[in-house]
Amino acid sequence: MNSDIQQFKSEFFKALAHPMRIRILELLSEGEKTVNEMQAILGSEGSAVSQQLAVLRAKNVVNSVKEGTSVIYSLRDPLIRDLLAVAKQIFDNHLVNAISLLEEIRSE
Repeated sequence: MNSDIQQFKSEFFKALAHPMRIRILELLSEGEKTVNEMQAILGSEGSAVSQQLAVLRAKNVVNSVKEGTSVIYSLRDPLIRDLLAVAKQIFDNHLVNAISLLEEIRSE
């Protein structure tokens, strides 16, 4: 049982292990978006966005629904928003520690 959970976590974090995929998830945290909308926001080619969305779909991180000629993407689990917020808090904590250390070094 524990190995199943660890395997799931490993695969889940592999799906997140790309800056563009993280940015896509941040965008989808704000609400549903099409590939064209994400492409415009990211300033990236559609093929690059589509490639990263394919990884997220394969790992069941995002949902996709076809409406006419568009495919609309959303987060599969809204808790991903919380995960991204916690990751940002951890980054902020590391940044605060680095700034404190730098200030200490400069004051010596």
